[in-house]
Amino acid sequence: MLFKTFATAALASSLALTGAVRPAAAADQAKAPAPATAQAPTDDTLKDRINFRLETSDTLHKYDVKVKVDKGVATLSGDVATAAQKAEAERLAKVTGVTHVQNDIKVDPTEDKSVADRMKAGLNKTGEKITDGWITTKVHWFFMGEDALKGSDINVDTKDNVVTLTGTVKSAAGKARAVQLAKHADGVKQVVDHLTIK
Repeated sequence: MLFKTFATAALASSLALTGAVRPAAAADQAKAPAPATAQAPTDDTLKDRINFRLETSDTLHKYDVKVKVDKGVATLSGDVATAAQKAEAERLAKVTGVTHVQNDIKVDPTEDKSVADRMKAGLNKTGEKITDGWITTKVHWFFMGEDALKGSDINVDTKDNVVTLTGTVKSAAGKARAVQLAKHADGVKQVVDHLTIK
C-alpha cells in the first residue's frame, strides 16, 4: 500500500509538472474508492427466485411449470391453459440476473381439467401425494422467500389439509400475505389465521 501511495503521489507530481493534472485533483482521484462490483447471482439462486414467483402467482401456482437456468439463461417448460398464462410465466422469469428467457411452455386448453383431476386425486403438480407434512413444508418455503414476512415468527400446523398459522408478524400487510401464501399450497382446504401483529 505504501508503494502504491508513493507511486500515485509521484505520478501526480509528474503530471502536475506537465500541467496535465492539478495536484489536488490527482490526490482526490487517489483517495476515491474503487467502484464496488456486485456479485452476480448463481444459476441456482436465479432458479429459486423464479420458482418462488411462479409458485406464489395467483395465475400460475397450480401449473407444473419447470425452470432451468444455465449461465443466466432461464428456460421454462410445462403446460398451461392459455397464451396469457404463458406470457405471465415469461414475465415472472425476468428477474435481475437473468439475461434471456427461453419460453418452451406449451399452451393446452385442456390443462385446467388435468389440474382439477390431479387435485381431486390428492396429488400435487408433480404427481406426489399431498400430505399434511408436505403442505407444512411448502408453506414454510413460501414464508422464507417473502420480504413482507422478514422478522416474523410464524408456526405452521397442518391437520387434514387445514393450515393453522400462529405466531407474530410485523404488520397487517405481512399477516394478509402469510394467509394468502398458505392458501397457495396445493391441497390446502382452509387457512385458520391466529397471527398477531407485534
